[in-house]
Amino acid sequence: MTLKAQILNDIKTAMKAKDKETLGTTRMLTAAIKQVEVDERRELDDADILAVVSKMIKQRKDAADQYAQADRQDLQEKELTEITVLEQYLPEQLSADEVNAVIAAVIAETGAAGMKDMGQVMAGVKTKVAGQADMGQVSQLVKAALS
Repeated sequence: MTLKAQILNDIKTAMKAKDKETLGTTRMLTAAIKQVEVDERRELDDADILAVVSKMIKQRKDAADQYAQADRQDLQEKELTEITVLEQYLPEQLSADEVNAVIAAVIAETGAAGMKDMGQVMAGVKTKVAGQADMGQVSQLVKAALS
């Protein structure tokens, strides 16, 4: 079953269960997927959908942080609830040690020597850990490995 089909099934299940939070979040996800499909005039595959899900999670984390700073606990909780719904579509996350192993392998493959090669290393790592790690943290780990 494709990720898109799974999301549509989850919408039906949420409707039947009258789960408003899950229903709203999955509908928002399908709207984002359809928007990208319309903009790019192509059908998205699972990897592209994972990128959309990751982007939405990042947006929600940023919003939750801003709501926490503004002392708006109600809105922060809503964002965190949406994050938990969206995270179920991501594959299992890699540990820091596993990410470091991938980074070391990509550095060895590319022969990267310093910070000037960071873009090349990040491109290689991104293809291998797509959806399985936060790319912001991966970037910090790559910087540490190259310096």
